[in-house]
Amino acid sequence: MKSQDIAVVGILLAVGAIVRYLSLVIPGPIVSNLVIAFYCLAVILVVPTFKEVIGIGVVAGIVCALLSHSIFPPANLISEPVGAVVCLLAFTAFRSRFSFSPALATLAGTLASGTTFVIVAMVMIAPTILSKFATMGAFVAAVIPIVIGTAIANAIIAQILYMPASKVLARGRA
Repeated sequence: MKSQDIAVVGILLAVGAIVRYLSLVIPGPIVSNLVIAFYCLAVILVVPTFKEVIGIGVVAGIVCALLSHSIFPPANLISEPVGAVVCLLAFTAFRSRFSFSPALATLAGTLASGTTFVIVAMVMIAPTILSKFATMGAFVAAVIPIVIGTAIANAIIAQILYMPASKVLARGRA
C-alpha cells in the first residue's frame, strides 16, 4: 500500500474513532457503529489487497473494542475484519456495474459486521445475554433493527462522502 493510501486509511479510521467516541453518550448494550462507514469508505477509495483489508479491519476492531460500551467489545476484533473483507468483495463485484456501489458495499460490510458481532456475542457470553434478555430470540429481535438501521445509515454516509473524497484523491494522484 502506498503512503498516500495509508494516510487516507489512517485519517478515515481516526474520524471513525472520533465519531465512535462521541456516540458513547448513547446508552444501550448494542449501539450503531459509524466506524464501519469510515473503514468501508477507506476500503472503497484505496481498494486494498486481501491482506491489507484484514489489517484495516483489525485496526478498526481495536478502535471499536476500546471505544465501546456494547455487551461484548472483544467481538469487534472478529466482526470488523469480516465487515472489511465483505465490503472489499462487494465493492470489487459491483464497482463497474452500479454508480451506487459504495453504498451497496458499505451496506453489505455493515450487515456482515453486525451479524458477526451478534453471533460472536451469543456464543461467547450467552449467560450474560440471558441475564439481560428473556431469550436469545429476544436479544436478536432487539439488535437486528439496530444492525439494519446502522447499515442503512452507513451506506448513505459512504455514498455521500465517496464522490468528494474520490475527486480529492484523484487530484492528489494526478
